[in-house]
Amino acid sequence: MIDRPIGDYALLSDCQSGALVSAAGSVDWLCLPRFDAPSLFARLLDEDGGHWSICPSGEHESRRRYLPGTMVLETQFATPTGTAMLTDALVFEDDERGHGIGLAAPHVLVRVLEVTSGELPVDIEFAPRPEYGLVVPRMQAIDGGTVARGGASLSLLAGPAPTAMDGAVALWRLGLRKGERVTFALQYQRSWEAPSDPWTAKRAEKRLSDTIKGWQSWSELHQTYDGPWKEEVYHSGRVLQALTFRPSGAMVAAPTTSLPEQEGGGRNWDYRYCWLRDASMTMQALWVAACPDEAERFLAFVARAAGGGAQGGSGLQIMYGVGGEHDLSERELGHLSGWRGSRPVRVGNGAWNQHQHHVYGAVLDAVFRFREQITEFEPHTVELLSGMADAAAVAWSEPGQGVWEVRGEPRHFLHSKLMCWVALDRAVRLAGQLGVPQRAAGWAEAAEVVRAAILEQGWSEQAGAFTQSFGDRQLDASGLLLAITGFLPATDPRMRSTIDAIARELSAPCGLLYRYVEDDGLPGTESTFLLCSYWLAECRVLTGELDEARETFERATAYANDVGLLAEEAEPETGELLGNYPQALSHIGLVNAAWAIALAENASAPDAR
Repeated sequence: MIDRPIGDYALLSDCQSGALVSAAGSVDWLCLPRFDAPSLFARLLDEDGGHWSICPSGEHESRRRYLPGTMVLETQFATPTGTAMLTDALVFEDDERGHGIGLAAPHVLVRVLEVTSGELPVDIEFAPRPEYGLVVPRMQAIDGGTVARGGASLSLLAGPAPTAMDGAVALWRLGLRKGERVTFALQYQRSWEAPSDPWTAKRAEKRLSDTIKGWQSWSELHQTYDGPWKEEVYHSGRVLQALTFRPSGAMVAAPTTSLPEQEGGGRNWDYRYCWLRDASMTMQALWVAACPDEAERFLAFVARAAGGGAQGGSGLQIMYGVGGEHDLSERELGHLSGWRGSRPVRVGNGAWNQHQHHVYGAVLDAVFRFREQITEFEPHTVELLSGMADAAAVAWSEPGQGVWEVRGEPRHFLHSKLMCWVALDRAVRLAGQLGVPQRAAGWAEAAEVVRAAILEQGWSEQAGAFTQSFGDRQLDASGLLLAITGFLPATDPRMRSTIDAIARELSAPCGLLYRYVEDDGLPGTESTFLLCSYWLAECRVLTGELDEARETFERATAYANDVGLLAEEAEPETGELLGNYPQALSHIGLVNAAWAIALAENASAPDAR
C-alpha cells in the first residue's frame, strides 16, 4: 500500500491532462491524453498501479519549486557525494510564435536530470500500467527509446537504453558526474498506430524550454494583481489555468479521482470533470487575472455541451465531461486498494444526473463579473443565459440535492434558492447588454418572490441564523454566500448573526470550517473544507473585521504544501491534506479572499480618503 501523503505531490499540466510527481521524483499519477482518461500511472491509488521514478540511489534529500511564473517543476537532490536537478514538465506544442499555451498538446512528459556537483548513482524505474493498472504491457527496447505495448495505448519512452529489464519494468542504473545529464520524453499514442520516431534529447529540451517561456508569457500577460499575498494569488491563478481543458474550454474540479475525505473512508469521488459551478467560480477567480478569453471559451463549451438543453435552461446538467460528454456513469475499480486503503476507487461520478438549481446562478454570476470584458454576446449565448434565468424562476421552488451533492432525498436547500435569486438578479443587470431589456421586469419580479421566501423560510429563530434548508436548524457554511453574493449586507443583524454562528458552530479546533456537521446519510465523516474558511475571510472583510479576515486567510493558506498546492480538505488534527488534489475550489477561495482583503485595505488606506 502506497503511504505517501497527498501533499507530497506536485502537479504538472499541459492544459489537457495532469500528472502528480512526488518529492522523491516518482510520477505516480498520469492520465493521457485527457484529464479523465484511464491512467497510465496510478501508484497514487495502488502500489501496482504503475509509476516512473527518477532519483539518486541510497540516502538523499530533496527540495523543489516551480520555476518562476510556470508549472514546470524543479527537484534538487542532494547526496553525500553530489547534487542533481530534475526538471519535469508536460510540454506544450509549438505555436505561431514558437512558444505559448496553445490549444494543441503533444501529450509528452519531458524529464531532464542533470548533475550539478560531484557525482552520484541514479536509479530509474519505468513501469507503465495502462487502464488504471489493469494492463501489464510488453516492454521492448528500440533504437532511441523503450516501447510499452498493451491495451489501447502505446507508450514510447525516448531516451537512453535501459540497463536492465525486469519483466514489465525498465530499469536504469547510472553513475553520473557533474555536467552530465539524461533526458527522457514519454510520448503517448494509440496502440494501433505505428510508433512515432522517438524524440531526440535536443527536441525534448527545446520543447521544455519553450514550455517554460509559454507559462511565463501567460503569467506576464494575465497576472496583474498587486496586493497582499501576490505570489500565492499568482500561483493559484496558474494552478487554475493548469486545470483547464483548453481544446473545449472546460475546467476540471481536480485532476484526480478517489482521494478520500477521510483516511480509510469511502467518500471517494472522481473530480476529473467539468462542474458548471466549479468552472464558473474558476472564471471569477481568473477575472482577477483578466482572462476574458477563458470566459468566452467556457460559455461556448456550455452551449455546445448542453445542446438543445440550453434553449430552456432547465435541460442543463450540473456537470459534463471535458469534451462535453453527458453520461458520466459511476463505477468502482475493485482491483485498486485506494490511497492508504481508502476504498472504493471510483471513476465516473453519479452526481451528473442530480438536480442542482444553483448552477444557473453560478454561471450568470460569473458572466456578470466579466460583463465589461465581453464586448458582444453571440445569439446562442443570449439564448443560453436567458434560458437559465427563466429556469431559475421556476426551479427555485423545487427541492434538489444542493451544492454539496447530498446523496439522499431532495430538500429545499437554502443555497439553491439563493443561487436562483442570483441568476435572476444578474440577468436583470445583464438584460440590456444581452439585448433583451424587455425581459428585465419579469426577472426582477421573480427575484423578489425568491428573496421573500428566503427571508421568511430560510431564517431560524432557534438557530439564530439562516440554515442549511428551509425549516431546519442545521447550519451550512454555504450560508456565508448570502453576504458574498450581495443578497444581504454582512452588517444586517441576521446576516451578522449567521456569520458568527457558522464561525462558532462549524469550526474545528484548528480553526478551519466544516461544510456542515449533520448526518448526510453517507458512512464515515469528512474533514474541514478549505473553501469555507476562505468564504469566512471574505465575510469578515464585509463586516469590516480586516484583522480577523487576514487571520482566517492565513490560517487556511498555511495548509498549502511546499509548492503552494491545496487539496479539497485538511484533517483538522494532523493538518494533512485530504480529498482530490489540487482542488480548484480551494485555490479559487484563496484568490477571491485575497482580492477582497486587498480592496478593503486599499479603500481604508489614508491616501484613499
